[in-house]
Amino acid sequence: IFSVISATEKSQVTSSDAELEEDDDLLREIAKACLEEGNKEYRQGEANNAINSYTEGLQVNCKDKRLNAKLYSNRATAHFRLENYVECLDDATVVVQLEPTLIKAIKKGARACVELCLYKEARSWLHMGLAIENDDKRLLRLLRKTKANLIVIANSSSNLGNAYQGLGQFTTAIQYHQRHLEIAKEVGDKAGEGRSYCNLGNAYQGLGQFKTAIQYHQRHLEIAKEVGDKAGEGRSYCNLGNAYQGLGQFKTAIQYHQRDLEIAKEVGDKAGEGISYGNLGNAHRSLGQFKTAIQYHQRHLEIAKEVGDKAGEGSSYGNLGNDHLCLGQFKTAIQYHQRHQEIAKEVGDKAGEGISYGNLGNDYQGLGQFKTAIQYHQRHLEIAKEVGDKAGEGGSYGNLGNAYCSLGQIKTAIQYHQRCLEIAKEVGDKAGEGGSYGNLGIAYNGLGQFKTAIQYHQRHQEIAKEVGDKAGEGRSYGSLGNAYDGLGQFKTAIQYHQRRLEIAKEVGDKAGEGGSYGNLGKAYNGLGQFKTAIEYHQRHLEIAKEVGDKAGEGGSYGNLGNAYQGLGQFKTAIEYHQRHQEIAKEVGYKAGEGRSYGNLGNAYGSLGQFKTAIEYHQRHLEIAKEVGDKVGEGGSYGNLGNAYEALRQFKTAIQYHQRHLEIAKEVGDRAGEGSSYGSLGNAYERLRQFKTATEYHQRHLEIAKEVGDKAGEGKSYCLLGRIHQGQRELNTAIECFQRHLEISKEVGDKTGEACSLCSLGSSFERQGNLMMAFDCYYSSVELYDDIRASLQLNDQWKICYRNQHQGAYKGLWCTNLNRGQVVKALLAVEKGRAQALRDLMVTKYQPGDSVMPSASRTSLRWVPLSTVFIAINGPCVYFWVCLSENNIQMREVHVNKYKYENELKFFIQLLNKTVLKEISKRDTVTIENPPLDSSIDEEVANDVIRVDVRHSQSSALKKLHDIIVTPIADLIEGNDEITIVPEGPFCLVPYAALQDSNSSYLSDSFRIRVLPSLTTLQLIHDCPADFHMKTGALLVGDPCFKHIIYEGRRLMQLPGARKEVEMIGRILNVSPLTGEMATKDAVLKRISSVALVHIAAHGKMETGEVILAPNTTGDNPQPLEKDYLLTMKDVIEAGLRARLVVLSCCHTARGEVMAEGVVGMARALLGAGARSVVVTLWAIGDEGTLEFMSFFYDALSKGKKASEALNQAMKCTREIEKFKEVIYWAPFVLIGDDVNLDFNEI
Repeated sequence: IFSVISATEKSQVTSSDAELEEDDDLLREIAKACLEEGNKEYRQGEANNAINSYTEGLQVNCKDKRLNAKLYSNRATAHFRLENYVECLDDATVVVQLEPTLIKAIKKGARACVELCLYKEARSWLHMGLAIENDDKRLLRLLRKTKANLIVIANSSSNLGNAYQGLGQFTTAIQYHQRHLEIAKEVGDKAGEGRSYCNLGNAYQGLGQFKTAIQYHQRHLEIAKEVGDKAGEGRSYCNLGNAYQGLGQFKTAIQYHQRDLEIAKEVGDKAGEGISYGNLGNAHRSLGQFKTAIQYHQRHLEIAKEVGDKAGEGSSYGNLGNDHLCLGQFKTAIQYHQRHQEIAKEVGDKAGEGISYGNLGNDYQGLGQFKTAIQYHQRHLEIAKEVGDKAGEGGSYGNLGNAYCSLGQIKTAIQYHQRCLEIAKEVGDKAGEGGSYGNLGIAYNGLGQFKTAIQYHQRHQEIAKEVGDKAGEGRSYGSLGNAYDGLGQFKTAIQYHQRRLEIAKEVGDKAGEGGSYGNLGKAYNGLGQFKTAIEYHQRHLEIAKEVGDKAGEGGSYGNLGNAYQGLGQFKTAIEYHQRHQEIAKEVGYKAGEGRSYGNLGNAYGSLGQFKTAIEYHQRHLEIAKEVGDKVGEGGSYGNLGNAYEALRQFKTAIQYHQRHLEIAKEVGDRAGEGSSYGSLGNAYERLRQFKTATEYHQRHLEIAKEVGDKAGEGKSYCLLGRIHQGQRELNTAIECFQRHLEISKEVGDKTGEACSLCSLGSSFERQGNLMMAFDCYYSSVELYDDIRASLQLNDQWKICYRNQHQGAYKGLWCTNLNRGQVVKALLAVEKGRAQALRDLMVTKYQPGDSVMPSASRTSLRWVPLSTVFIAINGPCVYFWVCLSENNIQMREVHVNKYKYENELKFFIQLLNKTVLKEISKRDTVTIENPPLDSSIDEEVANDVIRVDVRHSQSSALKKLHDIIVTPIADLIEGNDEITIVPEGPFCLVPYAALQDSNSSYLSDSFRIRVLPSLTTLQLIHDCPADFHMKTGALLVGDPCFKHIIYEGRRLMQLPGARKEVEMIGRILNVSPLTGEMATKDAVLKRISSVALVHIAAHGKMETGEVILAPNTTGDNPQPLEKDYLLTMKDVIEAGLRARLVVLSCCHTARGEVMAEGVVGMARALLGAGARSVVVTLWAIGDEGTLEFMSFFYDALSKGKKASEALNQAMKCTREIEKFKEVIYWAPFVLIGDDVNLDFNEI
């Protein structure tokens, strides 16, 4: 038909198709003609012409679907011949829409897809064809081919995914692994499907999306089990373990790694077994179980060597290095990481080489060698960039940030952490992003920008929660706690640290648990709750020792030192700081060593040993400069300034504080800058340049407000208040102290609250507003007493704490006195006396009574007549003389022309020392003089010399009589007994030997005894009648000293002491302990069950503690002090029920004079339960003591009270020409109750 139609006619028919509605049969005939023409052209090899003919046929638009399908199908065939595969596929696609069963078109569509590498689409075409002709060999062959090709593509996708994953480009890796998964599902490759799930899990794990990772690893596990792939099952367990480790669920991780290990052993996979050991080591390290981690990593190393796995060997060395790094064994860590580096270079593992550089950087950072650390981190960064490892690059930036932060170059650190953050966001690493926020928070914390730090830590917390990272969440809580601690908001800080602790326990993180305890200790230290702080630091110390964390152990010692320093136990603090220093040196941690020197300097400064303090601060400064620690350098300058200020070298102090200020500004340390301003304010205040001082304190205040440092703000108000008070600007001072009070309440600082109330009391007192002053002082004392009570039974803590806070107690009684309330003033003085001793006695006499006796409840009804209560305020001595319950007389004496209290105290101390010099000159006996109070600095001593004192030719004993006895002579006249309740240096006055103008001794007219406080006597009187023993005596004399070397010398035996106790033994019919029998253990065994204790031995000059024969041990030829020295602690712990204890030893009345009283052996005996104690103020010879004691016990045996017996012994000894001098008869002091003994019962 086509041949009889001219071209013109055909054109006319075609062009008019859209306009004319011709008969469909005609259109069909035209389309058929085009089809046949196209077929002809195709057979002749003219594919392009064929395509044109088929296209013209299709343009006819006839209604015959089958015909159109053939046109499309044949055109597809032509396109395929011409390799127009896209067009071929398009036409084949139309065909199956028109004629779904046209097999020829289906085959062409399948082949086109294959040529286009669209294997998945090809398989769809092939399956369509096989549904029609299921045994078509060509279709089946193509199906096999597409499967093979898809598997190749899948493997390539997997490999590319792994490569991008190695580069840290996890998002790109995921795209490739998803492609692999799709293909594996398409071709029914279950093993491949499992592998793709495995790889996807690892990629999401790299992004920190651990929950998603776990879902993929679980799917892998299911498939591995389904197909019986034991190796794959093991890998899935391994990966699940790693994912759970990323979530901080370390115990769960260990369970999975154990299952992996079991399978590796089951299938004989030695390399896999080694990897399992390595993963188990990592999990145990995360739990803080570092020693266990080392064991696992050692096993991995052994297997890697056994199977020749060099990469595994290197990895094991790296992990072992990290274990030792966590243990604080930095030098050992370096050795392992260097070995890792060598192997990485040997096998050409650039990524591993980079990691080893990063680890070495961490090691040197641990050593405090921050500049070296930076060099290693820079090398890691270079390699990471070289190999395109984005994750490693980000990690390097983070490590560099940490190193610069440690150097105090915090602005530089922030830049690096920002770069780390950018990369984490770029590669989609959520966990890394969160960690970067955390590091930025730490950096801003170091700058004192605590509010900004909190924002970053909160962002870290949000991300950690989002990805399910419990360990990261816990760390963010700890960091938030540190930031709030920096703000002085200690209660909030404690809440965050508690949450950190809970999570650490939940996930089994021992190291994190220990760190939480340490941070809680610091927060409670900030609150002034030192006892609680010490408990937390002790717990941290225990965990650090448990897991072998030497660095953590050292840090714990340092924190314990700071807490004990807060309690005022400076010697104990020094011991802890020295232990910190030893560990820092042991592990080579220079920065920690430097900090320990700084802490030691502060502790020695608190002891008043400022020159020693300066030496330590200088050493800290040297180390800080050596390691490049700018913040540490600035802090050292600040501490040196404080030490020179204490030495009254204010201009030098200012220079150091200025240097601190410059460094703080240089590194952007706002908190340090504010602290420097405060210190400069103090120095200028001491120079009496109040205007300048005020300006600096104001600047400190502004910065404290700016950074949100509530504690610093409160301190600034306190210091400003002090300046305004000193300038008599009392209203302004009161406003400042009230603001300090408000802030202290807000942050929960009880000590600060008590301090501000005391300052307010002082201001109101100066205003003459005695009622308000009284209220403030009273509230301050109540708070101090509450804090003291919280220290529970720790005697030493209470003593030191009370010694630091005397102003409120003194202000309370002085205000009462100024109000004319003499008795209330007396009771207020009593309230502050011997508080810790009172608590000890309550535990002995009233163990079931939880309420400590208060001075306000003290009755004067039973107070002995002629009791003289002595107190000091300023240059004045106050005496209360109790003539009866309702007749209390008060006298005030202004000594010489002194203006200050420390001048008066120093003068009395000097007189006591002069007494010893004077009485020793009269005889051949040499008395070893105790040193003057070390807290009296040289400046005060010089002031005393410059004061115009009315020197008299009288002896020191007469001067003391003039100060103490003469003012009250008329009040005590007519009595034969006086009871003295002294304060401070008056505790060590030899009252029996005081001489009046007629050279008569006070003991000529009075029996004398001493009381630590009125309340202690009340407690003794109120104790159960059967508490003190009535029978039994412990006599100890002349212990064997032959094996003892005490303070570098051997001790002389005391034959006179042996005669002394043998003499007493004959009176009482008791065998004494002497020689080698007089051991410490023997004494402690019997001391708590007798009515009388008498010990004649050497005494320690500083404390009166007694030297006994050492406890015998076969392997200890050179006994330690603890084996022979009977200490105050030993006595208190042993407990006594003795009615009378006589320490016929040198210096047993002595001890450290504190607000508590004399803290020595006599106090310990009373606190342990002794009713009465006789002790000595100085050393005397054996022969004189023997004579004195024979008179004393003779009088006791006749039923005389202890005071009478002592007084009679003094008089009888004086009557012997050889022993008439004061040195022989006056050192004995009766402290406590005036007892008598029934020798018939004993």
